[in-house]
Amino acid sequence: MPGHRVLTPTGARPDTASPRATARAVTDVCGLIGLGLAAPDAAPALEAVARDFQIRVTPAMLAAIGTPGDPVARQFVPSAAELEAGADTLPDPIGDLAHQPAPGLTHRYPDRVILHVTRTCDVYCRFCFRREVVGESGPLPEADLAAALAYIRATPAIREVILTGGDPLTLSPRRLRALFAEIGAIGHVEVIRIHSRGPVVAPERIDAALIAALRSVPVLYLVVHANHANELTPAACAALARLADAGVPLLAQTVLLRGINDSAGALADLFRALVRQRVTPYYLHHCDLAQGASHFRTTIAEGQQIMAELRGRLSGLCLPAYVLDIPGGFGKVPMLPGYVTETATGQYILRDHQGRQHAYRDPERQGLRPLAWASIAP
Repeated sequence: MPGHRVLTPTGARPDTASPRATARAVTDVCGLIGLGLAAPDAAPALEAVARDFQIRVTPAMLAAIGTPGDPVARQFVPSAAELEAGADTLPDPIGDLAHQPAPGLTHRYPDRVILHVTRTCDVYCRFCFRREVVGESGPLPEADLAAALAYIRATPAIREVILTGGDPLTLSPRRLRALFAEIGAIGHVEVIRIHSRGPVVAPERIDAALIAALRSVPVLYLVVHANHANELTPAACAALARLADAGVPLLAQTVLLRGINDSAGALADLFRALVRQRVTPYYLHHCDLAQGASHFRTTIAEGQQIMAELRGRLSGLCLPAYVLDIPGGFGKVPMLPGYVTETATGQYILRDHQGRQHAYRDPERQGLRPLAWASIAP
């Protein structure tokens, strides 16, 4: 509704409160050291990390960082732990390439496809499951986009097109509107869904031109990625309010991340804050087997315990579905009995949507810190 009051998370800092507030994104190790977000003696290791996976932290997220190593900083500031090769990690952990009928297109489920419209992001999350491909410059080449759209036109079972990347909202409103028009002209496509970090990490992008482009689509859902309540700065909340006031349906996805949000308290704060912004929590993803991201993984039992505690303290409106993308491209599985069976400590059988069974193993528990949920008061 127009004029809706912007509600910010309890205790949220003004966007300008951080001494790290800058006008430009930080894209290199020197910039991080200059802002006190990395130690000078860590530079050689971090430069090695940056050669494999780019660095980019927007002004909005720099302002959201309270102290080095806090839950916002850990998401975007590289760590030497990214150089450690996990035994189970994969370059394509959710199997995008295993279901690619055309360049830039993933068709895993019969009625929907993922269209990777760009490799560029506003920020580069250190746990990203597409870290092997994102960071390359520019949108999907025109010839590849044409081939992807031709496949969608020729496949009438496809009812939903999911735009991802990279981050689709890094594209200009003009380019987005043109893409929406092409997809909208395909008669059997009923829904366009966009997955983006933009409203949170680059809220200035949510302007009148972008909102007009989004509103040009009859049925569109925007799924916002946020992992911690501290990301929801006043500017992010204002951007979400602009979208909600314009009638854009808003959902949210979150990744369960060790040392960032792996407690019922942290996730309860986040999900309640999202609902206050008229954003419905949609998915809580178990961390994928991305290379360089093993230090972010929790165990399945930890995630299930956190969800059990959340069910006792949050309304259903605040509760997302806790899911795991089965490695290799076999789709999402809800972390519920009947889909997840523990066969030994830390070893599981996962049943996919077609009834196939897949072995899965937790990360090594040695060195994992205790979770905070055990000490949270009701």
